[in-house]
Amino acid sequence: MSTRGRFRGRAVESGVDAFLGIRYAEPPFGPRRFAAPVRADHTGDCLDFGPIAPQSAALPGAPVWRPGDEDVLTLNVWAPARGDGWPVLLYLHGGAYTFGSSAQPDYDGAALARAGLVVVTCNYRLGFEGFGRVEGFPANRGLLDQRAALDWVRDEIAVFGGDPDNITVGGQSAGAGSALFLADAPGVRRVIAHSVPNACYTEDFARRVAEWIDPRTPESAVASADALIAAQKAGPLGYDPVLFGPVADRLPALPPHVDALLCHTTSEYRLFEAVGTLTPVRTDAEYARFGRDHGLPQDLLDGYRALFPTVADAFVELMGDMVFAEPTTRIAEAHGRAHLARFGCPPAWHTADVPFCFGNLAGADFLIGGPAGPAEHALSDRMLRAWVDFCRTGDPGWTGVRHWGEQVDLSARRALWREVDLDTPRDHPVGAPPVSAPPVGVAPGGAAPVSGTGVRPPRPRP
Repeated sequence: MSTRGRFRGRAVESGVDAFLGIRYAEPPFGPRRFAAPVRADHTGDCLDFGPIAPQSAALPGAPVWRPGDEDVLTLNVWAPARGDGWPVLLYLHGGAYTFGSSAQPDYDGAALARAGLVVVTCNYRLGFEGFGRVEGFPANRGLLDQRAALDWVRDEIAVFGGDPDNITVGGQSAGAGSALFLADAPGVRRVIAHSVPNACYTEDFARRVAEWIDPRTPESAVASADALIAAQKAGPLGYDPVLFGPVADRLPALPPHVDALLCHTTSEYRLFEAVGTLTPVRTDAEYARFGRDHGLPQDLLDGYRALFPTVADAFVELMGDMVFAEPTTRIAEAHGRAHLARFGCPPAWHTADVPFCFGNLAGADFLIGGPAGPAEHALSDRMLRAWVDFCRTGDPGWTGVRHWGEQVDLSARRALWREVDLDTPRDHPVGAPPVSAPPVGVAPGGAAPVSGTGVRPPRPRP
C-alpha cells in the first residue's frame, strides 16, 4: 500500500504508485442530475476504478455501465513513488462524447509515471447526460465536469508530488476537443491534442436531438439515444451518426501563451470502416450523394477520387481528413508555434497512436495492427519520451512536422481543402426513430418533462 495524505493507493510497479477512483465531484444524479458538478472530498481507499458514466458501449478490458451506478465523477493518479515537482498530465479520454472511460487499458499511466510524469485520468458525463439540451440546466455539462477535475488537480496534485504550476491537459479524439476547451483555464501551461474532431453543434441541433430523448432516467436516456442513432439513415448523420458534443460556435483557438503539441493519424477513418460503424460508399452515385449531403465542393470530391484507386478508398480517406486530420492541422497552424506530428505506422487509423504514447502496446494488437515487435516498442519509447519532454519543458524534440512511422505526403490532399470552411458548427437534419422504438413517453416535437431529476435511478441489477 502507498499513502499520500488522506489518499491510500497501491504500488503498481517498482517506483510507481496508483490511486484509483478518487471522487472529485458529487454523483450527478438525484437532485444533482443535469446540474453543474459539485466539488467532493474523497474518503476511503483509492484502489479500484470508479463506475463509468451512463453509456451502452462495452469496450475490451474496460468496465461497463450498470443502471444504478452513480459515483461516476472520479479520477485516477499515477505518480512516481518518490520526489516532487513532477510535471502533470491531465488526460481526457475519447469516445465521440458518448462512450469510453478512464478505466480503459490504453490509458494506464504507469509507464508515463515511470518516465517522470504525474498522470491523471478522469471520467466525465457523456451523451445526453453530459451534452444533451435540458431546459433550465447548464449546457456542456461534460466540459464542466472536466473543468472540475482540473480544479481538483490544481488544488491536490502537490500531495502526489506533482507541480500545480506545470499542468498539461491532453486527450485524443473527443478528449482532444475537450482539451481545447480547457486550454484557457487557470494553471494550464500546455495542451496535447491528438485527432481533434470537427464536432461542435448548434443550439437548434441540440434542441432537435433532445426532442427524441426520454430523459426520465439515465437508462431511458441511453436507450432512446441509441434508437435515435440507429434511425439516422439519410443526410450527413447517415454515414457516421454522432449526436452529442460541445454546443458551441466553433472549436476554440489555442491561446497563444499555451504550448501545444498536436497529432493526427494518416488514415483516421479506416478504424470505423474496419469495425463496421461507418456506412460504406462504394459507387460513384453514392459518392456524389455523400458530397451533396455534406455540401462539399466538386473539385474536392474529384481530387480525392483521382488520388485513390477506388470510390470506397476516396470516401474513407476524405472522411478522415474532413473530421480529424484537417481540423487538427489547421489548429496547429493557427497557433503559430505548435508542434505537429503525423502518425503513419500501419494501420495508421484513429486511436492507433494512443497505446504508443502511453507505452501500453501489450493487449493492443487490434488497434496497432498486430502483436508489437521490437520496432513498435522502439517507436513507443520515442513517442512516450516526446510526451514527457513536452510536458516538462514545452519541447517534444523537433521543429516542423514530425512523422511517427511511415512518412505520408499529404500535400495534395491538403491543397484540396484550401477554400473549404470547417468552422461552421453542425446543424444536420435529425431522422426520427420508429414509432415503436424508444423514447418512452416522448411525443415528436417535444421532450417529456424532466420530472425524474429528483428521483434516484434503479439500483444495480444482481
